[in-house]
Amino acid sequence: MATPSDVTSTPLPNPVAAEPPPESAGPPRIVPRRHLGRWIAAAIALLVLAMVVNSVVRNDAFQWEVVGQYFTTAAVLDGLLLTLWLTAAVMVLAFLLGTGIAVLRLSSNPVLRSLSWGYVWIFRSTPLLVQLLFWFNIGALYPTLGLGIPFGPEFVSVRTVNLLGPTLTALIGLTLHETAYAAEVVRGGILSVDAGQTEAAQALGLGRWRTLRRIVVPQAMRSIVPTAGNMLIGTLKGTSIVSVLAVHDLLFSVQLIYNRTYQVIPLLLVATVWYIAVTSVLSVGQFHVERYYGRGAARALAPSPVARLRPWLTVARARTRRASGGGDR
Repeated sequence: MATPSDVTSTPLPNPVAAEPPPESAGPPRIVPRRHLGRWIAAAIALLVLAMVVNSVVRNDAFQWEVVGQYFTTAAVLDGLLLTLWLTAAVMVLAFLLGTGIAVLRLSSNPVLRSLSWGYVWIFRSTPLLVQLLFWFNIGALYPTLGLGIPFGPEFVSVRTVNLLGPTLTALIGLTLHETAYAAEVVRGGILSVDAGQTEAAQALGLGRWRTLRRIVVPQAMRSIVPTAGNMLIGTLKGTSIVSVLAVHDLLFSVQLIYNRTYQVIPLLLVATVWYIAVTSVLSVGQFHVERYYGRGAARALAPSPVARLRPWLTVARARTRRASGGGDR
């Protein structure tokens, strides 16, 4: 039997160790992975986009000169202002009422919780056009509205036809419809805040309303703002449905023009371009509001579009300088 002393201690070759590279070789060159399929897909997408743009720009049926002629006319701008006013008023009123309904849905009172749930259920289950037509014909159900003692004499009464015009009817219908969605948006944002935040506020002696206003709502805005931005854009486009009530919004204004000139396509393009322009501005505002309320939630905020373009511009500028320097030689 061999003892440990009989074993010759020969060093084993180390497979990991390698000969040092020569000094003249330098650091190894890293070759990035080539994504051939990704470049082919991008080329196909750009080709399809170029074909679509070419078909739109060079198609005489669009009548772009007519679009430019009516784009800034007084009738179109008046309709645009009414659309913007209606959108802003509806969103402000909807979130004021929706916040109250969301708080009621989170209440411990079963009556208030049931009533608020019933409101959301009814107005989310009914199409918007049906609601607008219902409010437009409210005079058939209630010819007069009065103020007085229940089951007693009325002190003041007014005819519904004289009280509710088309614009006010559209404002009421849109506000009540969007309030149901705003309530769910606010409720979801409140529920997204960790319950430990509320418990910590209660441990510090803060009241319920102060906790909601100073602790819960600022943190809930991170979840509320993206959905509220989508609601704002949807409401802006949804105001076009009030044209069925003869409200002089943007769409109804261009309809009046093409009913007289029979230039349907270019006038619809006028409304489309205005909707795209306003929606783009609102999207930029939504991005910056999300960045504001996203502070502290992540290590780094999402870069702005200008910040994303800056590296590409720097590389393009360096390549241009290099090409101009090589040409001078």
